[in-house]
Amino acid sequence: MKILLMGNPNVGKSVIFSRLTGIEVVSANYPGTTVEYTEGRMKLGEQMATLVDAPGVYSLDPTSNVEEVTRQIFAQGADVIVNVIDSTNLERNLNLTLQILEWGLPTVVALNLWDVATHKGIEIDTQALEKELGVSVVPTVAVSGQGIYELVEALAGAKAPPSPIHFESSDQRWARIGEIAGKTQKVLHRHPSIFDKLEDISIKPMSGIPIALLVLYFSFSLVIRIGELLQLKITDPIFFAYSQFISEVVESHISSALLRNILIGTSPELLKSFGIITTGLYIPLGVVLPFLIPFYLVLGILEDIGYLPRLSVILDALMHRIGLHGAAILPCVLGMGCSVPAVLSVRILESPKQRYLAATLMTMAIPCASQSAMIFGILAPYGLKYILMVYLTLFCTFVTTGFVLHRLIGGESPEIFMEIPPYRMPNLRSLLKKTFIRVREFLKEAVPYIALGMIVMNFFYLSGLMQIIGRDLRPVVSGLLGLPSDAATALIIGFLRKDVGIGMFAPLDMSPEQLVIASVVLAMYFPCVATFMVMLKELGVSGTLKSVALRLVAALLVGTTLHFLLA
Repeated sequence: MKILLMGNPNVGKSVIFSRLTGIEVVSANYPGTTVEYTEGRMKLGEQMATLVDAPGVYSLDPTSNVEEVTRQIFAQGADVIVNVIDSTNLERNLNLTLQILEWGLPTVVALNLWDVATHKGIEIDTQALEKELGVSVVPTVAVSGQGIYELVEALAGAKAPPSPIHFESSDQRWARIGEIAGKTQKVLHRHPSIFDKLEDISIKPMSGIPIALLVLYFSFSLVIRIGELLQLKITDPIFFAYSQFISEVVESHISSALLRNILIGTSPELLKSFGIITTGLYIPLGVVLPFLIPFYLVLGILEDIGYLPRLSVILDALMHRIGLHGAAILPCVLGMGCSVPAVLSVRILESPKQRYLAATLMTMAIPCASQSAMIFGILAPYGLKYILMVYLTLFCTFVTTGFVLHRLIGGESPEIFMEIPPYRMPNLRSLLKKTFIRVREFLKEAVPYIALGMIVMNFFYLSGLMQIIGRDLRPVVSGLLGLPSDAATALIIGFLRKDVGIGMFAPLDMSPEQLVIASVVLAMYFPCVATFMVMLKELGVSGTLKSVALRLVAALLVGTTLHFLLA
């Protein structure tokens, strides 16, 4: 049995999908999250059913790549269609509903965000709506699980509309939508809430730009403060005790000096030992994790509360100057978590020029979450100003490079209209679950790579290759960038993982100014190997090579400029 989830963007389909299947899908409160469809399995009575979460669309008449994908998935057929509707925007959502019902497939309508509609003074008569549509209607609140059991029961008895529905034109369909809304929906007068007032002032440039700056400043400050506290009170004491214990165990049980050096290194200092089970564990768990947890919590709050689409509107004028528009904020925000899904999400942009610009600028100037956590970890002891130097430099690079590329690259930059959802209170359980999943995925990927990085670093040191690489690259690394020659190896390792490369800077006794230069250059010069492979898929070989060549030149220019400015 095949069940297809369909609905407008930002109606909670992914959360309902997660509730029904148990698959840990990260949901975000901004449009465009689901670019590719997702499949899962759920139990329906005595049988197992396949559940497909299609990309969110407003219509079955394709006007974009995303709507084309959904139309193709829908045309393949399904045993039951679950049409997820935003209860606060009944009329707009019913356009897709009626198009689905025209196909005569068994359908169940899930009136999601039922709690938000109630708070807004919107009353919907579900029985009357069922009568008008001819299919089952179930009110749901996906984040809390309300109505999910009733939705599953309705799926088991889903039926096709009793009589065929057909409209000669879209005008006829919209007339019917107005008729249905008039019979089933009542909007009560209520006074504007504090969220309503915030929605107004946070989207107007005069008040929205200062709010955006304050939000970003407090977000960074909160991440740094919480990260420093976790590191000082929890991870550092644990790892100092662990380091002493494991060093004694290794030295008393392993006679080989080479193996001891690989496992625990040669220095008692955790960041300088280069041991697999000392520095290799301390970097991801003791340095990155304390900053990564609050970073993902803050990002999750901004996602769930609905602020990020407003940030995209505020930045829309700036984005237009670099050949993009406000919708490109989605890849940028995803890039703050991981560059791989961020590059995949450039598909929501219509023209090849926009996709190239977004993928290049985002992967060059927006550090991923683990990379940001590492930057916080190595620069936080020197003060917030050095962290701001890194991000201000990357922001200026983003704008300047985009401005130049927009004028050099031919092609159109068409407009895309994006829905702005209302502000909503985040659900604590959903927020914590999302943070846990993201942190877990980071640890599963980062710890093995960092251990591998320690092995590579030991190999370079013990074989003498470190000195050879440092000597050959000294004119660039030391002459132009002002970094220790040993930093060349860290830059090379950065191709495997950016956070590992930054972690390799920590034991090199660099000044905070040098760490700023190193962090900026590593962020810009080359994508990590996973992102590189995805860019090949999305941009092609030619587009990826052009992007990488541009990054190398830009990283060298920016790094050299920083060296002479900070020296």
